[in-house]
Amino acid sequence: MGKRLRDNITSRYVEAANSLTSKRARRKIVAYVESYDDVLFWRTVLDRFEDDTRYFEVMLPSRGRLKRGKKSVLMNFIGENVGRDMIACVDADYDYLMQGLTPMSEKILNSPYVFHTYVYAIENYQCCSTGLHNVCVMVTLNDHAIFDFVDYLRQYSEACWPLFVWSVLMYRTGRHNEFSLTDFNKAVEPGGVNIANPQPSLDHLRGKVGRRVRLMQNKYPKDRAAYKKMAEELERLGVTPQTTYLYMQGHHLCRSRWSPYH
Repeated sequence: MGKRLRDNITSRYVEAANSLTSKRARRKIVAYVESYDDVLFWRTVLDRFEDDTRYFEVMLPSRGRLKRGKKSVLMNFIGENVGRDMIACVDADYDYLMQGLTPMSEKILNSPYVFHTYVYAIENYQCCSTGLHNVCVMVTLNDHAIFDFVDYLRQYSEACWPLFVWSVLMYRTGRHNEFSLTDFNKAVEPGGVNIANPQPSLDHLRGKVGRRVRLMQNKYPKDRAAYKKMAEELERLGVTPQTTYLYMQGHHLCRSRWSPYH
């Protein structure tokens, strides 16, 4: 047992605090998140589940020690302390796609008190193709559409899909050091995009991805059947060639040179 009060805060502690309030008072549920950027996102998600009986307080477990993207720190801090009155809200990263094959994935997927995105991270939702035109309107106050985000990200996703399957397969089989997420991100970097003519950039990307896929096929010839099964399983999980961009590293996606956030 920790010596500091912070080290002993559990769902039962919050439940005890709730019991000290009026019987008519709403029950407080503490929702811990990874970073300050996550507070607003999870507030908008949890807001719809508030009613006359409960409300959520979204916060970080530590103001100074928890840095951006430290899901492991958050999960270690909460440990087995989550429950009816204290939950964790995290980015899925690849843990959803791992389907319980790693301790972190198992903890996130199997705990009823750990809520996670299905896409890689909240940045992927921010890059959702159907909403990017509205972002441009808010920034420019001009509703004239000059770029088809939906079509571009569909083509971008389809180009990345063959290599994305390899990426997940390597993580699934414990070989991520041989083809890391950084390696994948470099291969799918679209480069500069001319919004008046994005096709050359897409063609260049397809060439880069194709060369890396052939390299992987030559390096791992015994994985041909496993690759096919991996692609089929990903589609069963809701990942399609047209939506690959939602399951890639969101932080990298937001800062790619096609992005309106760059």
